[in-house]
Amino acid sequence: MNLKIKAIIDGKRYNTETATKIGEASFGARTDFKAWEASLFRTPRGNYFLAGRGGPMSPFSQRLSDGSYTSSSRIIPLTEQEAKEWAEKYLDDAIVERYFSNSINEA
Repeated sequence: MNLKIKAIIDGKRYNTETATKIGEASFGARTDFKAWEASLFRTPRGNYFLAGRGGPMSPFSQRLSDGSYTSSSRIIPLTEQEAKEWAEKYLDDAIVERYFSNSINEA
């Protein structure tokens, strides 16, 4: 996914063009209202976020003034723990090891 998007959220600037892309994943067919595609990023200051797009029932939907939802694209800030959990769910173990090795313990 090659989505170029910027946002300022809670006083922090998120920009897909200046952040490091860690990996990407998708869910569902494009015609599915729950379908989405997203990339996990880390900013130069070490903050994590998802940049993605999806249908009206996806995490990336936008609420309209009439209370309904529409397809949209946006940035979702994540804590390091949330980013690690997302990576564990959707990305290869090698990527998780590379970016989150400091928070992985032996079983």
